[in-house]
Amino acid sequence: MESVTTTMVGRGDEQAELAAFVESATGQALVLRGEAGVGKSSLLRHAAALAEQEGHVVIRAAGVEAESALPYAGLHQFVHPLLGDVARLDDGTRAVFDAVFGGVRGEPPSVMTLGIAVLGLLTRSAAQRSLLLVLDDGQWLDDSSADVCGFVGRRLAGGPVRLLVSVRTDVASRFDTAALPELPVAALADEDAARLLDRQYPDLSRQVRRLVLEQARGNPLALLELPAHLAGRPGGDLAAEELVGQHGVPLPRRLQRLFGARIAALDERVRAELLKGALDGAGTPSGTDTVPGTRYAMRDADAAVAVGLLDLAVTTGEFVFRHPLVRSAVVQMATPNQRRAAHLALARVHREKLERRATHLAAATLDPDEEVADVLEAAAESATRRGGALAAVSWLTRAAELSENPAGRSRRLADAAFVASHAARLGQAHRLVRAELAPGSTESPASVLAAAYQALYQDGEVRSTHRRVSAAIEKLRDGGAAAVATADRAAAPTAGESAAPTSGKATVPTAGSTAGRAGTPAGSAEPEEVLTRLVIVLLAVSQYSGDRATWESTHRLLASMGGLVTERSRLYGATWSDVTRHGADWAGPVREAAADLPDLEPWDVTRLGAAAYHLDVLSRYRPHLQRVVDRELETGAVATGMVMLHQIMLDQLAVGEWAEAEETGQRGLNLATEHGHHLFAAQSRAYLAQLAALRGQTGRARDLQAEVDAWARPRGVGFLTQIADSAGATAALGSGDYEAAYLYAIGITQPGTFRPYAYQASRTLLDLVEAARHTGRVEQARAHALAARDAGLPEVSPRLGLITYGALAMTAESEREAAEMFARAESHPDAGRFPFELARIRLAHGIRVRHVQGPATARPYLVPAAEAFERLGAAGWSERARAELRATGTPPRASTLNLDSLTWQERRVADLAAGGLTNKEIAQRMHLSPRTVSSHLYRVFPKLGITTRAALRDALSRTEEQV
Repeated sequence: MESVTTTMVGRGDEQAELAAFVESATGQALVLRGEAGVGKSSLLRHAAALAEQEGHVVIRAAGVEAESALPYAGLHQFVHPLLGDVARLDDGTRAVFDAVFGGVRGEPPSVMTLGIAVLGLLTRSAAQRSLLLVLDDGQWLDDSSADVCGFVGRRLAGGPVRLLVSVRTDVASRFDTAALPELPVAALADEDAARLLDRQYPDLSRQVRRLVLEQARGNPLALLELPAHLAGRPGGDLAAEELVGQHGVPLPRRLQRLFGARIAALDERVRAELLKGALDGAGTPSGTDTVPGTRYAMRDADAAVAVGLLDLAVTTGEFVFRHPLVRSAVVQMATPNQRRAAHLALARVHREKLERRATHLAAATLDPDEEVADVLEAAAESATRRGGALAAVSWLTRAAELSENPAGRSRRLADAAFVASHAARLGQAHRLVRAELAPGSTESPASVLAAAYQALYQDGEVRSTHRRVSAAIEKLRDGGAAAVATADRAAAPTAGESAAPTSGKATVPTAGSTAGRAGTPAGSAEPEEVLTRLVIVLLAVSQYSGDRATWESTHRLLASMGGLVTERSRLYGATWSDVTRHGADWAGPVREAAADLPDLEPWDVTRLGAAAYHLDVLSRYRPHLQRVVDRELETGAVATGMVMLHQIMLDQLAVGEWAEAEETGQRGLNLATEHGHHLFAAQSRAYLAQLAALRGQTGRARDLQAEVDAWARPRGVGFLTQIADSAGATAALGSGDYEAAYLYAIGITQPGTFRPYAYQASRTLLDLVEAARHTGRVEQARAHALAARDAGLPEVSPRLGLITYGALAMTAESEREAAEMFARAESHPDAGRFPFELARIRLAHGIRVRHVQGPATARPYLVPAAEAFERLGAAGWSERARAELRATGTPPRASTLNLDSLTWQERRVADLAAGGLTNKEIAQRMHLSPRTVSSHLYRVFPKLGITTRAALRDALSRTEEQV
């Protein structure tokens, strides 16, 4: 190894760190971070040489600014040399790689799915020899690749694979938040800088030497390049003063100017060759293992080698840029016409590579060109199919700019805005459709759509948004959209298909469908597409309003449109509005649609998911939602991903997975806050309030409830104020405040009726019935239970069937009827899917039986109720059930049962907290963050049936005594 370690000056500490990294017994990741020219690439080469001497396999890759918008371009550099091992992987893993790299249609995998596949491939490849992955210039890696590299890097411990990455400090990248260990690479110390300079340039004059050391500031690249630039120039000392005495100009920019002077001295042909290489990401240093033919290969550029701009790759003999700053200088020195000519030449080189060709055509084309616009649309579809929704927005926007007719421009901008809105880029979506307006115009249907997304999801504005969208729909209805729709009706989506265009994930046409438009009137699909989108956003606005007048206005408008409204939109209109009156007829289609989810666009999945929630069949959708939610959040469709998180949380609440629901809800809240989606943030808080109420965390529930109510009520967002009232009722019931619970419940609907279009009216059936019974309003409780039966709620959804029979059992006027209704509730085929509701029904029936038939007869109902509440972590309900059990003479078994539900880390945290340690002290002892400790305790309390830290010691003590 001596020959490897003796060539660098002043890097002894860094070399020692890298040697330990390479020689470690287990895999790990390390990020080198420093300014441009500080020597990161040299350190990477040093580590690679060490690894090769140790017998490791080394695979090199490099981020290139020209490829930073191409999804997975960087990851392909690592995977390509290992493709021979892909054939030996299982079918599922191979399908993941095919979807990303093989051009095979399929669901774009999430970062987790692709990361696991990459880990498996790397581990298999390193079975015989350890593997070192070396990534230079990681700041230029495309986001998709960087996310996967971060995922993989965090999971290398214990294996034979290592990942070494270099990034610049002055360029933001995904590695900034990848949570990987870092090794800072600082400038050389003064004595080391002088030693390096004297070794390379021993004959410098004293003045030039002083100036170079002063201005280079220990940067090795500057130390090597500044003297070379001055060599042989007349008046060199004066030139040095002029060149390096540019205080305030960043050092990388000054170095680019040095390279620029050399570039200017080359003849035009060589400069053109360098420009094509720079614009295509060619000539990447560090011996990276790029796929042959992927990038342009520079030719006849020996003159650039002679002046220190290029080197010759040792392994391939190809020209490579000496440093990324050379590439930047080449591009900056070229004129706009020279850059366009180079891009056009590169588009011809990459004729068979769709996304690369599109990138260069977009930069090469000035005037409208429909053929180029078509290529960009096809590239957008390709990118989104592989998980690049944001890249698709850029390509669609450029395609619109290059459209030859207004209709094509409008359609492409509308598609770009549609994708941007689902990527949580509401401001960008609005700007796109504003750009689509003709001079003098004030509004178009597409601009109304984008404005509606922004007003609803950012500001929660339902009243004016409803009026504006309704007016736009009426305008389209009356302006001839019917004629277009009639002509295209044969190809329109059916109830089992997507209501929006399905030519690709981003609703952009395929290359074939784009070409097919040439024979039809330009933009002929646009009115129907935009109309469908407007109808769906109107339905969403109506749902969030929760207002009868608003919904009735919506239904009147849709009824006036006849065949213009798709069957899928009618399904949404029925299920999102009032399932009590309109839902029963749609339960079958919604259940059946679950089988087709993989073939649907993500926004269609969430729309059906909303219908499934209202019909209480969301569990059929959740497996698909959990498979794709990370993909949507990581690859662009962030707003859709946030809706998926809401739906996953709702099902976790329903089936009793409350700890997981807490994590999902908090994740959704953080994302909504980060992206400025105030409506989704309030919705997440509302669901978290419901969860806190169920757990008996009354103070937290009331705080969240108040926050939601203060935001939603002035805006008229009835959907959220109803959830807030529901959380208030549940919290009050759990704490035994039945009068407050009754007042909250009747704020949603009056006893004996289900207020039209109040979606919580039927969902809070048990709350109102129990609160009425406990406050002596027995007749009102009975009237409400009978109203549920007469409204046919058992036919609408399984949960409504369960709670209707439970309410009838609670309010029965005879013991025979009570037993019959309870038996129907307990034996309901889906009763087990709703453990909290079933436990409430068992508890109420057990209390009734104890009073009428005695303690022994009541125990079979009370014991499973108590155990269910404790498993769930429903503290108030658990205490009430234990009290009822004590009244029967049966000691509760809750404490021992709940200890079994704690993970080892939760038990350790609980023990330390019971011993009096603070969260900070526990964190230090267990090597966790205080926030993680707090999260563990947050999950421990409901599992032990307690609500305060003070009760923790007693709970553990009681458990130990029983054991």
